[in-house]
Amino acid sequence: MPDTNPELRRIHAFMLDFARRQAGRTVALPGAFAVRDDAFAHSRANNQVVVAGGAVDPGALPALVDEALGDLPYRMVSVLDDAAGAACAGPLARAGYRHGTYVVMLHSGPVRPAAREAEVVGLEAIRRPLTRSWHGFLPDAGEDVVRQLVERRAARSRGAAAVHIVGSRAEDGEVASWADLYLDPASGVAQAEDLVTAADRLGRGHADAVLSTALRLAVDAGCRTRFLTADAADWPRHWYARRGFTEIGRMHVFDRVGE
Repeated sequence: MPDTNPELRRIHAFMLDFARRQAGRTVALPGAFAVRDDAFAHSRANNQVVVAGGAVDPGALPALVDEALGDLPYRMVSVLDDAAGAACAGPLARAGYRHGTYVVMLHSGPVRPAAREAEVVGLEAIRRPLTRSWHGFLPDAGEDVVRQLVERRAARSRGAAAVHIVGSRAEDGEVASWADLYLDPASGVAQAEDLVTAADRLGRGHADAVLSTALRLAVDAGCRTRFLTADAADWPRHWYARRGFTEIGRMHVFDRVGE
């Protein structure tokens, strides 16, 4: 049974539209679609199959994914609907996929002022700290992989009516923490995503500054549905909960590397 929460339906519609708009190209599949971008072939998020709801046949899904992503050395599937994700888990596990669960969190609290100020910055402002962060996350990744994971942010500018990078600068002027902010004032939906603080800048209020500034920008744009996603098994979801975010749904991500 598909999710019935009206806020969650708006969020799903936004996420599906964002995935299609940022893609280099899309491929229609029964009950799903694939997004592809040859410019960022190392990025799974830019080359994956997206399942919206319960219309997909879970047993047929592994073969559909192979057909859509067959030239790539990895597979990734995102299932936005919780029940559909649970139904797809068995067939994908038997096909060798790992399974991750993410919570969809809606901002229902006040927009709190932060001790620091953050600002909208360009990709150039975060390129160096973002590159260092990716090398820390993926120490065995080659330079071309890291370059694509950094530069793929440029493709995100196509995903929504307004796409910003919000950054908080350290005393030396370098951006210490940053996040994406996607705004669609027409539908009243905003998403904050990929909030990262450089490892050597932790504990100084930079992430709070980024999040509060992003929320304020979303409110100013008329977006009353403000959300983000967080790993269900990791600590940031609790950090977000303390800042006014409430879990309203779950989505599922499946991935496989090699054969």
